[in-house]
Amino acid sequence: MKSDIRTEWSRRILVGDGAMGTYLYQQGFPVGISYEELNLTKPEVIADVHRRYYQAGARVIETNTFTATREKLAKFGLENEVEEINRAGVRIAREAVGEDAFVVGAVGSIRAGKRKNMRTAAIRADFTEQIEALLAEGVDGLMLETFFDVEEMMLAMELIRERSDLPVISQFAVEEAGRTTDGYEMTRAFELVSKAGADLIGFNCRSGPNRMLRSLESLGEMEGQHFSVYPNAGIPDYVDGKFTYMATPAYFADNAVKFASLGARLIGGCCGTTPEHIEAMAKVLNKLDVNVLAQQQLEADALSAMNRESAVQPSVVPAGKTSSEAHSSVEIRQIHEPNIVELVKQRHTVIVELDPPKDLNIDTFIEGSIALQEAKVDAITMADNSLAVTRMSNSALAYLLHDKLGIRPLVHIACRDRNLIGTQSHMMGFDAMGIDHVLAVTGDPARFGDLPGSSSVYDLTSFEIIRMIKQLNEGISFSGKPLKQKAGFVVGAAFNPNVKYLDKAVKRLERKIESGADYIMTQPVYDADLIEEIYQSTKHLEVPIFLGIAPLASGGNAEYLHNEVPGIQLSDEVRERMAGLKGPEGRAMGVQIAKELLDVAVQRFNGIYLMTPFMAYQMTVDLTRYVWEITNRSDSHLYPMTK
Repeated sequence: MKSDIRTEWSRRILVGDGAMGTYLYQQGFPVGISYEELNLTKPEVIADVHRRYYQAGARVIETNTFTATREKLAKFGLENEVEEINRAGVRIAREAVGEDAFVVGAVGSIRAGKRKNMRTAAIRADFTEQIEALLAEGVDGLMLETFFDVEEMMLAMELIRERSDLPVISQFAVEEAGRTTDGYEMTRAFELVSKAGADLIGFNCRSGPNRMLRSLESLGEMEGQHFSVYPNAGIPDYVDGKFTYMATPAYFADNAVKFASLGARLIGGCCGTTPEHIEAMAKVLNKLDVNVLAQQQLEADALSAMNRESAVQPSVVPAGKTSSEAHSSVEIRQIHEPNIVELVKQRHTVIVELDPPKDLNIDTFIEGSIALQEAKVDAITMADNSLAVTRMSNSALAYLLHDKLGIRPLVHIACRDRNLIGTQSHMMGFDAMGIDHVLAVTGDPARFGDLPGSSSVYDLTSFEIIRMIKQLNEGISFSGKPLKQKAGFVVGAAFNPNVKYLDKAVKRLERKIESGADYIMTQPVYDADLIEEIYQSTKHLEVPIFLGIAPLASGGNAEYLHNEVPGIQLSDEVRERMAGLKGPEGRAMGVQIAKELLDVAVQRFNGIYLMTPFMAYQMTVDLTRYVWEITNRSDSHLYPMTK
């Protein structure tokens, strides 16, 4: 007789299954259909997915019912099929796998992080209908997954506990360790849900293994609590008309051991994961003895403490002053230097990216900017809420750099956040402030960021936004009306050379240049041979290219970038050299590798684009100085200035 799932995860680590929706997408089923309807129309397809995960080693199998509530199914005219779809989902899973597997009913959030006007009574009714159908068909437990707020999770828990004492796994979706969308710190959220009757609590979706590991580390003081973890296979990238995920099965296996050492007793995969990911994890997890994981927990705590100690610490704003007041005494200066397109034709030119802060303290940002100014950087560039994570407005920081410090700002403009009205208004404001260097990018979809309930606008593509900004240079608004005077924007475009078919990427780049791009900035490159290949593939282009170099901060940082961040690929040699390094030792090796790449890059490209990791600006200061050293630049100041 099969034991209770609670007993099993108390004595061993259970392996869960992987993604259903994204796996079906990879099999050719398009976005925009109800995958849950396949329980009725193509049960053999769903059974095959369950079977593959079971054969890979999964022993906790979720039913294909994640969005099988009345509210979600109504979008497809299936609101009257709730019970049939849910019960079929249980039967298919049960029949597809062995008797040693636990079948848990998947129940997804109805709100899905969106603050829309949906009455609690309606949510209660929808959950009740689904939960009762799953229980009636005889599930071994229930999994509440991808919940963003405590209130909705507690409501679902209440309805379950009124009807059953079956095991319940409750999983929150968070971008980073922090709070739920309704403001609860995660430790408090876990405590409340545990008291409401959840047997295992954890995280799924929204982030890959790296950030989920940090989320687990933030819960380290929850004595005696075990967790569940179902990460995504990194951040999705949109390549050749399809969403793809970067994280490899081997990377998942490595992180699965770390999850287990932090108290995870159920480990599976979410978006982008496949049977191959589950198989890799199962092979390592099945060898672990839960009785020795306490020691691994101590080692993980020590590693976390070392990482915190070595992190760059922001300075503190004096009591009673805001960050802006603390720097208000800086004299206003004006930039008198050729634009970067003209400049890079004359000499080597360095642009450094410095991320806007995620909070209200700008001290470290200003300190870094001043240090880079002293290192004679030619421009500081700021992303526009990259990876769809909310940061301080880059336009406000651009103003401070331009008018207070006399540093040239180069501002990213994402198509994601503003409609046509907002985009033109944004650009007109830049013109008024004298900020004329911009980089047009598509922007990562909002649903993958820290506010998944927000909408992605995408009124414009990156090609269109380049054309529209250049139209402002002709004195014509987006609507075609005259603007009385002309703007003077210098517009850049992004280029990702870390692709399988570089020639296709170059063709796309040519289209951006045809749209009006004045210069190109690449994603970071970590392979000297690729630098040469980029040069040979782009030397026919008439616009300058700024080659991206991003120093690595640690071995963990290297693996995260390689496996989880779209558009970044590290060579095997670089990963081997960074493996296991952390703190000052890791940063020193990261700078050394970047210098070796710069030795090659400056021979082929006058434009260099450095990216600062984790606000560790001293790394890009050192690299900027290194560029001037190897290119024999000897001018005495960054810019000619006038007060």
